[in-house]
Amino acid sequence: MTNEAVFAMPLAKVYPLLEAKALRKGRTRDEVLAVVRWLTGYTGEDIDRLLASDIPYGDFFRRAPALNPAREHIRGSICGVRIELIEDPLMQDIRRLDKLIDGLARGKPLDRLLPE
Repeated sequence: MTNEAVFAMPLAKVYPLLEAKALRKGRTRDEVLAVVRWLTGYTGEDIDRLLASDIPYGDFFRRAPALNPAREHIRGSICGVRIELIEDPLMQDIRRLDKLIDGLARGKPLDRLLPE
C-alpha cells in the first residue's frame, strides 16, 4: 500500500482498528484517547467530531492542532520499518501512533509510553 493510499483512508475506518487492538489486550478507550490526544493535541470532543466526519487519515495528522514535539523521541520498528528512517514526515507521525498503540497493547504504562 502506498503512502497516498494510507493518507486517503478514512479516519473513521482506521481509528476503530487502533482502538480495538488496545481493547483486545485489556486497555481502555480512555487510554487510547490519552495517547492520541498526547500525540496530536486534539481534544476528546474534536476526535468524536472527526470520527463522525469523512476526514482522511492523513488530514487528521495534517490538521492536528498541536503535534507534540516530544514525538520525535518515539523510535523503533513498526512492521519491520524503523520509524526514524521513514522519509515522509506525515508517514512518520502515522507510524508513531501505531508504535504508541502497540506499546499500549503490550501493557506498557502510559507514563512510560509517552516521552516527555
